[in-house]
Amino acid sequence: MARTVDLLGDKWSLLIIRDAFCGVRRFGQFHRGLGVAKNILSTRLRTLVDAGVLRSEPASDGTSYREYVLTDEGRGLFDVIVALRQWGEEHAVAPGEEYVPLIDRTTGEPLARLRLVRPDGSAVGPDDTHLGEPRRMP
Repeated sequence: MARTVDLLGDKWSLLIIRDAFCGVRRFGQFHRGLGVAKNILSTRLRTLVDAGVLRSEPASDGTSYREYVLTDEGRGLFDVIVALRQWGEEHAVAPGEEYVPLIDRTTGEPLARLRLVRPDGSAVGPDDTHLGEPRRMP
């Protein structure tokens, strides 16, 4: 987990990934939306590209711009971003404060709370798990 936090644990990287899931693709769009300094944004984008979370490709409209697109590995972070977002909605948004929910395109409804389940569908919480023995990745 330490390697993951080193790569993704800063505010800007997580917000870049969040915005990429929302369709933001260009440097200028990230810059305007996040209000991050250009040098920091450039460094974070390069780090995410080097890590295989994003890829840089020619602009889809044929202009000379570059676009940043989530890779399959980056798209694999969807559950993480949703979990952080839902935690924030529950614990970091004050009563009466506005927030923007994540809506399911099929149903038009906000996503149900993300939860971990066993194969039989029963919920798994922190008291139901423990760290196993070290294993080698295949």
